[in-house]
Amino acid sequence: MLNNFQKHIKSKLSFLNENKILIAISGGVDSIVLTHLCHQLNLNIALAHCNFNLRGKESDADEEFVLQLAEDLNLEVFIESFDTEGYSDKNKLSTQMAARKLRYDWFEELAEQLQFDYILTAHHADDNLETFLINFSRGTGLDGLTGIPEVNDNIVRPLLPFPRETIEAYAKEHDFKWREDSSNASTKYLRNKLRHDVIPILKTINSQLLQNFQSTLRNLNDAADIVEEGVEVALNRTIETIDKHQTVFKVSEFKKLNNPKAYLFEIFKAYGFTEWNDVVSLLDAQSGKQILSPTHRLIKDREHLLLNEIDFKTDEKSIVILKTDKQVKTEFGILFFDEADSVLEKSNQTIYLDKELLEYPLTIRKWKEGDLFYPIGMSGKKKLSKYFKDEKLSLLDKEHVRLLCSGEAIVWVIGKRADNRFKVDEKTKNILKITLEQ
Repeated sequence: MLNNFQKHIKSKLSFLNENKILIAISGGVDSIVLTHLCHQLNLNIALAHCNFNLRGKESDADEEFVLQLAEDLNLEVFIESFDTEGYSDKNKLSTQMAARKLRYDWFEELAEQLQFDYILTAHHADDNLETFLINFSRGTGLDGLTGIPEVNDNIVRPLLPFPRETIEAYAKEHDFKWREDSSNASTKYLRNKLRHDVIPILKTINSQLLQNFQSTLRNLNDAADIVEEGVEVALNRTIETIDKHQTVFKVSEFKKLNNPKAYLFEIFKAYGFTEWNDVVSLLDAQSGKQILSPTHRLIKDREHLLLNEIDFKTDEKSIVILKTDKQVKTEFGILFFDEADSVLEKSNQTIYLDKELLEYPLTIRKWKEGDLFYPIGMSGKKKLSKYFKDEKLSLLDKEHVRLLCSGEAIVWVIGKRADNRFKVDEKTKNILKITLEQ
């Protein structure tokens, strides 16, 4: 196995030879073999072990075992102890998911602090098959059937081509010691049920199961590449604009596609949407209809779909600006207040006001229905809702509008239009210049 592992590193993962590596080690046979293989290849490795405190003395014995192995191999080792059940209860996660999050968060923290380039885990071919079957049984898209990625950012899984049987045989051949996790024998978890009850039957039916599965994964990944290219073409057609608040998609372009639902799935799945019939129905929904995921909103706005991240901030208080303030930081940028001798070039980002007409303190607030102002350059007043419509602002654009106010009067629709009542004229003695830097 050592020769095959060395060939695999050389052909597929040669970058590991030149970088600092952290190996995630549980004490089980898979991570023990991975550690010995990397050590024999003289890779620059250290070990990281998580004690999840889920199996009492057994968990502590795993920790002691890893510490002894590190000493025997003269390797640096990091140990972290977790209150996994407490974290699980607090965050409403299953024990398995809590352990996974704690584990990977800690690995990433170690890698960042101590400048490890890559984190190695001991997932192998049987793990890959189990993951495939779990996703298949629960229902999934193509991504769920393409297997565990061998390289995912800084996470690398060098044992993926090797079956469990080969790994265990190598460990026995070299008389390696390892720890058996008693929870792996329980079939109450789906993965263990597949491992102990389902996959052995499949292997008796087809002795080449894992080899054929690897071939299937390659075909599925090739298909995924084709899908990705098609989605990229669709994105180029459907996206109209992107800014910091929203991505705007053209409904008409989605409707031209042969299978809009499939494209909608591929484009929006990364944003947490799951109700795909509802997403498809947005194409013909009335303006204002929206669908929520845990993190994002998808809104129908006339002939467009608007995608934006949900803002979980609840503080809606107005910002107060004193007469002595020279600059004010806001969520949309910094406002600078300066005295000016004359009016120079004006823009949507810079306005000039007659300072003596202002009532301090000034305030910044969200707009509300019924708001009106006197747009500079126009005679008379106008409702903000009508102004927004004339300016063709989307529903999300309107949500991000902020108003600079003097008392109840609107001074500036910030970044868009000033109010005529506070403009500089020949009678103005003190000019206030306000600039927005985003």
